[in-house]
Amino acid sequence: MTDDQPEGVRLQKALANAGVASRRVIEQYIVEGRIRVNGQTVTELGTRIDLENDLVDVDGTAVQLDVSKRYVMLNKPTGVVSTMKDENGRPDLRRFTKDWPERLYNVGRLDAETSGLLILTNDGELAHVLAHPSFGVTKVYIAKVSGTVTAQTIGKLTRGIELEDGPIKADKARLLDASRGSSLVELTLHSGRNRIVRRMMAAVGHPVTELVRRQFGPLHLGTLPAGRARELTKIERGALLTLARQDSPANAGKDDKQETE
Repeated sequence: MTDDQPEGVRLQKALANAGVASRRVIEQYIVEGRIRVNGQTVTELGTRIDLENDLVDVDGTAVQLDVSKRYVMLNKPTGVVSTMKDENGRPDLRRFTKDWPERLYNVGRLDAETSGLLILTNDGELAHVLAHPSFGVTKVYIAKVSGTVTAQTIGKLTRGIELEDGPIKADKARLLDASRGSSLVELTLHSGRNRIVRRMMAAVGHPVTELVRRQFGPLHLGTLPAGRARELTKIERGALLTLARQDSPANAGKDDKQETE
């Protein structure tokens, strides 16, 4: 959308309102070719955009233009089901969303006995893309398992094992600790298959006793305590939106099941 179409908002105003930089700095970015609209580099200072439909990135990082969208990181504790209302009356996610007026939804799921990083948002398109099994967001888990895990077992996890629904291998796996009959294993996966970490570890003879998701795509749990939620920072939002805009799964049907771990 260019200056000969008066609809929309000037690009430098929109980005300044989004907190990217001052209008003067953004004008310099435009001249330097550092800003793209819908994948096309813009260099015209009169460029106007549609805040609802145009996608803008600066230096390759997506910018959130729609300020009505909310993005929240939750460290889900164990014993909580990943739904906003559980028909069986079990503890659900509603208790963690009361601080935000928007109606938030979870991106994907963690099973009740798995803790860790869960994204809550009112951005339905982003939630659908990131939770779709074919998208393959990288996730990092720390699993406490029964028994002493050996280097051979770690190798088996990265080379690949056969499960009832097909072969699977970890992108990365490493042993963090082994003592008193149990081990801590870090697994990096991009699979969207249900309960995949638990099934993988059971298949190599080391059932999971505790499981936490520490990373989801570019987001890290950090020091966020269990049961606490916070809004993503501007940098985290940019990284998450950039990820969601890359290679959105083609033919991602709305009825496909979300992953559960």
